[in-house]
Amino acid sequence: MRVGLVGCGLIGRRRAEVVRRLETDELVILADVDRARAESVARETGSRVSENWQDVISADLDAVIVSTTNNWLAPVSRAALETGRHVLVEKPMARTSAEAVGLVEGMTGRGVVLQVGFNHRYHLAVRRAHDLIREGAVGDLLFARARYGHGGRPGYDQEWRMDPRIAGGGGFLDQGIHIVDILRWFFGEFTEAFGFTAAYVWGAAALPMSGRPHVEDNGFAMLRTAGGQVASFHTSLTQWKNLYCLEFFGDRGYLVVEGLGGSYGPERLVIGQRNMGGGVPDEETITFGANDDSWTEQWRAFRQAVHDRVQPSGDGHDGIQALRLVEAVYDSARSGRVTRL
Repeated sequence: MRVGLVGCGLIGRRRAEVVRRLETDELVILADVDRARAESVARETGSRVSENWQDVISADLDAVIVSTTNNWLAPVSRAALETGRHVLVEKPMARTSAEAVGLVEGMTGRGVVLQVGFNHRYHLAVRRAHDLIREGAVGDLLFARARYGHGGRPGYDQEWRMDPRIAGGGGFLDQGIHIVDILRWFFGEFTEAFGFTAAYVWGAAALPMSGRPHVEDNGFAMLRTAGGQVASFHTSLTQWKNLYCLEFFGDRGYLVVEGLGGSYGPERLVIGQRNMGGGVPDEETITFGANDDSWTEQWRAFRQAVHDRVQPSGDGHDGIQALRLVEAVYDSARSGRVTRL
């Protein structure tokens, strides 16, 4: 495929490196409002450079990767879709579910593929856990717990991710949407949401210094399906040591996913089988290593979806539903009541 990239920050650079390294596609043109940043990526890829995203949309391309700040994700992606390009758009896909719906409308009747950057679906431990649950390895799924966080960095309170006018929300939207997407993938749709948000450190610092609206650096949520399954999770920007942990419990056992590679530690999957006679469960631990191959695996899945002309795992519908759940938790945090979807 002939590919264009809009947004050459940390994530855009990572996407560009995957395309360059695999050598199955050509990264033709890069765009970023900071030309020097785009040129830095282009030195590795040999791509043309522009400061205007419209130049990417008008180029001779098959697909576009959109990795801008959140306020530009939907308009750039919709423009690409409307011109017949396949699109891989970074999470959260848009600032709001309404923006996301408008983005998806740009696909209508065009035969194009849209995938959201839910790369956590492509971590080996997460995928193996998903397969095991579908195979009934731990029986009927009952409930889940999840924790995901990092500790920010100096000046984090002044970055765009802490400005809801650009980002759409705070840390709960930025990180939490990954967890929301995984929980939907495992459980299906949720019908109730309850949550709290808090501005303990970064959010509290951002408010008086900039006059920006409230933004959270911690989010706590509980979700429930129509069948009574419950998922609880906490996403945090004050988790001083990076952490990723998913726990899924069935009536015959449990699965624990830990680590994302890199600073989050090696990916591990613990498979626990309930001892039906009581006592200590039988456990097996699979270690998948310290490398994060999820970006590569997602690009391969995107390419295959384009080849097969099918919507991939983590498509536009998944993006819309994940945003609606995040919004339901925000609504609950404001009202102090359960939000029903």
